[in-house]
Amino acid sequence: MEGVKAMGYVEPTPIQLRAIPLLMSGQDVIGSAQTGTGKTAAFALPILSQLGQRGTASRVLILEPTRELAAQVETAIRDFARFTDIKVAVIFGGVGYGAQTDALKSGVDIIVATPGRLLDHMERGTCRLDQIKFLVLDEADRMLDMGFLPDVRRIVDKCPRQRLTSLFSATIPPQIETLIQWAMKDPQTIEIGARRTPAETVKHVVYPVAEDQKSDLLRALLDEIKYDSVIIFCRTKHRADRIAALLKKNNHAAAGAADAVDVIFRMLRHVVVDDVAHVRDVQSARRDVRRHEHFVMSVAKSFQRLFALALGAVGMKHGH
Repeated sequence: MEGVKAMGYVEPTPIQLRAIPLLMSGQDVIGSAQTGTGKTAAFALPILSQLGQRGTASRVLILEPTRELAAQVETAIRDFARFTDIKVAVIFGGVGYGAQTDALKSGVDIIVATPGRLLDHMERGTCRLDQIKFLVLDEADRMLDMGFLPDVRRIVDKCPRQRLTSLFSATIPPQIETLIQWAMKDPQTIEIGARRTPAETVKHVVYPVAEDQKSDLLRALLDEIKYDSVIIFCRTKHRADRIAALLKKNNHAAAGAADAVDVIFRMLRHVVVDDVAHVRDVQSARRDVRRHEHFVMSVAKSFQRLFALALGAVGMKHGH
């Protein structure tokens, strides 16, 4: 409780009010709520309260789709547990194995991980899940979109059957429903707020156009519409950088994929975002994204759910 007070928490949010009692009573929970509703505290606080003191094996596993989300959740849990001796490790790809291996070998109570790197450690023998008592599958629909569901199943299969499982997902497509039926026991479902879909809150316009005409169409649109800011989604980093260079030649203040992470939240008039790796930043800084008024998508079907998440954030802000 000291850690919670130190972070300035005064009253629980709706999802915390509903999820915490269920998790404290030992029930599996499915949570669906808009981002920014205190979801991390909703699962982390009851888990921490039941862990007690530091143990001899890892007892909590939290799976996240991206390294950024994993790092954010790990930071939040460290803050919640700052006045305890609970140890937390964050495991994700894109960095060396050394520090992660050392942390796992030294013993941690809570593992926050992305699926791919966690499987690597399991195959190396540096991570065991046979003492896991609490399993959290966070942003499950994003893990589905990113192709991680087979890895998630392999990981869950290595966890004890006697455990408390919670799953958080903005949507429950059939594949997630199948995962729920396989991995959870009589889960209680929590839905906070009536989600307004992008179709209700954002004006959608589709322009069927040949590949070699996309750039000309984009320039024409930017010349015609009145805007304060625009985010352009592309499938690859190369195309994002190419579009940014084109826009700069046409006197638009644009940032390419390599610069987007640093400047997207400084609200330049245009930001070009390359793929899932940068769409994740859009969601994690949802309040800043809502300032953008126009989104342009030039991406494959597999990115459409992520695009819709960003549109939903904008729509909730602007109501158009």
